[in-house]
Amino acid sequence: MVKLKTYANGLRLIVVPCEGSYSVTCGLLVGAGSRYETPENNGISHFLEHMTFKGTPTRTPFAISDDIDKIGGQINAFTNKESTCYYVRSVAENTEKAVDVLSDIFFNSTFDEGELDRERTVILEELNMAEDTPDDLCFDVLAEAHFGKTGLGATILGTKENIEKFRRDDVVKYKNEFYMPENTVICFAGKITFEEAEGLCSRYFASKFTRSGFIRPEITSKFIGKSKTVNKDIEQAHICFGFQGVKYASEKTDAATLANAALGGGMSSVLFQKVREELGLAYSVYSFVSSYLDCGSLCIYAGVGPKNKNKATDAIFTELKAFNKRGLTESEFLRSKEQIKSGFVFSRESMATQMLLYAKYLLYTGELFDFDKRLAEINAVTLDDVNDYVRTIDTEHYSSATVARKP
Repeated sequence: MVKLKTYANGLRLIVVPCEGSYSVTCGLLVGAGSRYETPENNGISHFLEHMTFKGTPTRTPFAISDDIDKIGGQINAFTNKESTCYYVRSVAENTEKAVDVLSDIFFNSTFDEGELDRERTVILEELNMAEDTPDDLCFDVLAEAHFGKTGLGATILGTKENIEKFRRDDVVKYKNEFYMPENTVICFAGKITFEEAEGLCSRYFASKFTRSGFIRPEITSKFIGKSKTVNKDIEQAHICFGFQGVKYASEKTDAATLANAALGGGMSSVLFQKVREELGLAYSVYSFVSSYLDCGSLCIYAGVGPKNKNKATDAIFTELKAFNKRGLTESEFLRSKEQIKSGFVFSRESMATQMLLYAKYLLYTGELFDFDKRLAEINAVTLDDVNDYVRTIDTEHYSSATVARKP
């Protein structure tokens, strides 16, 4: 049985036991991401994530990875628009050893200036890699076209100018502002009891926070709906369109997810069958939904030959408008529902996925995720529910991004 505990300092612990598992994933999710940054410190959340692995008073950067490797575990982290996640995975008998390393880097990282300068170069190379990955660049360009340059429109990696100027004081200041107990969720998923997890959490996490009183910044993002183009000397033209969607955990989430599956979520989807299979205009074409605390978007992406860019755009909008008008057929609806249900059930087999699912839901909504309830809600969605959502898609107002060779 999934259990939740809230400590006196505001830290929340979720335990998701799985008797059939032989491993445990422990993750910390902090409500710190690029939407909370300013133009002056854009990229600091991601920079801090990297620096957290660069040494503590008792562990060198090598010792951090070596101590995990010696127990056959995995340790990693990632940053997104609204949160940063640190996690470890290990076989059940090595859970405490893994948690000890995770706790050490989370609370005791020294942010050594020499390590900071070395990691700065690594992050600049990561930024260069993103610039050289045109579809990823296209998504970043679309975010700015959709939301503007701040909030959700800001990039996760930040700007080259910011990365080059960040100093230890900047990292420490940001960590002190956001890495607080009320803004952190800890989740254990796998072969572990609530009592075992509570003991580890109390010893390695709850008692180690020295500050509290977090107040989340009031930052809202609004749909802008502009078009942006970046010229790159590449073979394909990468195009992406963004339409207003639904926020995270909205009452329309399931309808939007099923509609997306039918529109461009797989090989049997409308866009794939028309744009790729019938017209042969693209190798890759798909749609996806992005949901945030207060808003969301429905996006369509295609990678096409430059000479086919206009044809592909016309085909995409022709299919989208027809889809918007007619809605899903019964067979499309049933296929999409089975796809979504299967993906949801399959996720139950990954302890890392379960950790993130429960932690994110609690951090974003303040409520405990209920797997069985969510499955029942997906089963309860009707064709009319989905088509009611499809008709609300405003196909006339959208943002667009293009990354392509200059004509």
